[in-house]
Amino acid sequence: MTKICRGPDKWILAQSLSPSSPGFEDATVGFIPTPGVLFAIRPAPGGKKRVQETTRRATGNAGPPCATPRPVPASTNTAPMPPTASPLPGQRWVSESEAELGLGVIARVESGRAEVDFPAAGERRRYALASAPLRRVIFAPGDRISTRDGAESLVERVEEQAGLVIYHTAAGPVPEGALSDAISFSKPEDRLLAGQSDDGRTFDLRVEALRRLHEWSRSPVRGFSGGRVGLLKHQMFIAAEVASRLRPRVLLADEVGLGKTIEACLILHRLHLTGRAARILVLVPEPLIHQWFVELLRRFSLLFSIFDEARCESLAQHDEAANPFLDSQLVLAGLDLLAADPERAQQAVEAGWDLVVVDEAHHLEWTPEAASPAWHVVEALAKQTPGLLLLTATPEQLGGAGHFARLRLLDPERHGDLHDFLAGARHYRETAQVADRLLAAQPLSPQDWSLLASRSSRVAAAAAALRAGEETSRPTLISALVDESGPGRVMFRNTRAALGGFPKREAHLARLAPGENCREGWLAALLAELGQAKLLVITKTRETACRLAEWLAVETSAGCGLFHEGLTLLQRDRNAAFFASDEGARVLVCSEIGSEGRNFQFAHHLVLFDLPDDPDLLEQRIGRLDRIGQTETIRIHVPFESGTESEVLARWYHEGLAAFEHPLGGAAELRRELAAELDALRSQFDEAALASFLQKSRAARDRVVDALASGQDRLLELASCQPERAAPLIRSIRAQDESRELEAFAIRLFDHFGLHLEEMSRRTWLIGRGLLITDQFPALPDEGLTVTFDRTTALSREDYAFLTWDHPLIRGALDLLLGSPAGNASMAVWRAPGKDILFLELWVVVECVAPARLHAGRFLPPTPLRVAVDHTGRDRSPDEALLTAPLEADDFSPLLSQPAFRQKLLPTLLQKARDLAAAQVPALVASATAAMNRQLDAELARLASLAEMNPAVDPAELDALRHHQAELRTALETARLRPEALRLIWRKA
Repeated sequence: MTKICRGPDKWILAQSLSPSSPGFEDATVGFIPTPGVLFAIRPAPGGKKRVQETTRRATGNAGPPCATPRPVPASTNTAPMPPTASPLPGQRWVSESEAELGLGVIARVESGRAEVDFPAAGERRRYALASAPLRRVIFAPGDRISTRDGAESLVERVEEQAGLVIYHTAAGPVPEGALSDAISFSKPEDRLLAGQSDDGRTFDLRVEALRRLHEWSRSPVRGFSGGRVGLLKHQMFIAAEVASRLRPRVLLADEVGLGKTIEACLILHRLHLTGRAARILVLVPEPLIHQWFVELLRRFSLLFSIFDEARCESLAQHDEAANPFLDSQLVLAGLDLLAADPERAQQAVEAGWDLVVVDEAHHLEWTPEAASPAWHVVEALAKQTPGLLLLTATPEQLGGAGHFARLRLLDPERHGDLHDFLAGARHYRETAQVADRLLAAQPLSPQDWSLLASRSSRVAAAAAALRAGEETSRPTLISALVDESGPGRVMFRNTRAALGGFPKREAHLARLAPGENCREGWLAALLAELGQAKLLVITKTRETACRLAEWLAVETSAGCGLFHEGLTLLQRDRNAAFFASDEGARVLVCSEIGSEGRNFQFAHHLVLFDLPDDPDLLEQRIGRLDRIGQTETIRIHVPFESGTESEVLARWYHEGLAAFEHPLGGAAELRRELAAELDALRSQFDEAALASFLQKSRAARDRVVDALASGQDRLLELASCQPERAAPLIRSIRAQDESRELEAFAIRLFDHFGLHLEEMSRRTWLIGRGLLITDQFPALPDEGLTVTFDRTTALSREDYAFLTWDHPLIRGALDLLLGSPAGNASMAVWRAPGKDILFLELWVVVECVAPARLHAGRFLPPTPLRVAVDHTGRDRSPDEALLTAPLEADDFSPLLSQPAFRQKLLPTLLQKARDLAAAQVPALVASATAAMNRQLDAELARLASLAEMNPAVDPAELDALRHHQAELRTALETARLRPEALRLIWRKA
């Protein structure tokens, strides 16, 4: 883990720190940026600025690039910043570590820092001048330049006026400010002509890195394969479905223990690595902050900054006018921090985010008359943020109105009226029945066809096609029908019953004679009976938890931990870890805050020392043990005192609702329906009345559960788990896991940088710093790092780093290699009989420079192309003999020294190779544009269809999507070629 300290100048320092280290509770966490790069700023809603910490070439925890960084090698037209140089506004500079941003323009210089705009990418960066990775761009006579209007011309003369350059061309003077923002500067030929040639091994490594990076960039499992998680179909389907959407806004409402947190992390990891969510805000209940932090770091190698009031105040001390939430890219905070302070809430909204995640969203209270501060905070964030994930296992805990309110946060146009929402629920059952018959390929009745015809034109058209015998329209029809019914695409809910394979739950009710400490005595006896088994004990209040823990410490020899809201986060985490340890506490006594978020599936005994009033909260309690990863039957122990309120609650939950042994659907509705009689029995115990009430409760439960199972829950089930769509993704991840290609490539890559490598066991290595050739390599501990390429090993050994293409260590090493000139120029001899032939092999990358918000890389990722020509200009790219030729090093200085080669032959061959590469670009762009149109046209059709069914759908949303499509089309059409590597091959007899 990393402790981050900030000094007055806001430099970030890092040191190793474990959760058990003294002072861990004082740690604030964040990314370690590139040396010299302080922040990046981008426009945000309302004209605000969004600060982006740049994490290029930093540590193993560095965040992902929005696109692949590329070098700007020393050449005739760029110059590194001298130690005493000071940029001037209007000058054109380029970033060495992020060349894909295009040509930058100095916006402002002050206090030893420079702000640089990169118009082509829609980004702004702030640099410390003392160590900025910048190069001044000055073209020389004879160079070709292009302007923003697309015109190209040859530089005849260069003039400088007041620090700014004017290029004189045949078409007239061109001020440097008029240069195209998407100019590429990578010139491997400059190194080659200077005799700076790399060996063939380094050249091949660079080329392989280009290919691997392209494959990873376009992989459908990018961001999914790197999670240290099991590959579960329902989680993988939801993650892939949500992450594929232009505006990922959903409610993740799987039953307790089915992995909503993992689903959310998979989604945000995918969005972050693909550049679609550079800035992420995660809001959770305060007790879950460290658990989320550890999950994100341990499972996904994402290092979030924990924000609390102390951190905000500390940042304000250095700059009172600054927005603290602009200090980090990835922020984790307690929802109460914003709900309790309107100023902090406003700062969070103004900071601008790409994705907001809210855990335990059932705490967002809303009624038609009023709403909680937390709901208002999330509403304000939702209006400004394209991505929003709400997580709750009990979406209807606050009733239908509260559930409607959460859906309205996600899709206010569709869920605009509470009355319509509640009325629509009555039609779920018939829709679900039609969907089931479609799914089972059963004949439809005339009433079914009539229902389909009455829906949107999209549903009606698919139904007509199916009726005409087009079976391929069936999946489209089912998807469209579910989309337009109930929560549709904005809510996902899986149940244990639908997924299957979960352990049993056994209820053990203990009737006790009323008396002082009767339950405490019963618990002591239970501890003695169960031997060394671990028990999780949950109570309603902190006072009860403290009293019980004290009693157990005095009256029993069982080690006991305590977990309640009065403890610090660090104390809670340590006590939970003490309980989890094999040598730790046998018992953990929790107040009600232990009912949410925590994972104790290593235990198999749950003691409900007292019972909650809300059946949804009861399910939350049981969900601490009954979750994915549980291997044994869960035994739920419930003590109650005969003839008291506790007996009423215990028997109602067990005999009336079967809530101890089975997850309960529709709990909020049942609670409302039966509340009056339940409260009367709790205040005045009556055995006969209780028996009658339990019978009524069973009937109500059967009715509600049946309605849900055949109505809303069935529709949600159809939308939430589609194994046939998850299966290809899982197969792809498993194929990557089983392949040894990454391991072999990573070993060569690490060896190139001089790391010490020691194989510990199968697919497991110890990596040490060795003889590193650079001080910019992603940070490694002094004692080294044990890594594994095997998922099974990674799941059982959390102290090992799990290396995949997604891991920051791999990504950082790739960025470092491709962000340097290493391997971009090489010369070799091919000894073979026949005439002497000189070949030029050129590798270029086709890239689209566009604002990150467009995510153009999903359609056209940086794509490497190889072309080869011989000295006559003939295209030799398909030549198989050249591809497999045995090459060896030789002295090319006699050739390089010839003016004819330097001034005529090489430029001619380079131009011919570039022309061959350029000829392939239109096909790539056309394919990317077609894929983009297919995806966005489908989304436009969906919105138009929903607008037919719901007049509240705003036409502005359709217009915004059309504008987005037009921007993407323009961006793709401007794809450029960037030279990446050049090799001369001389075939000699």
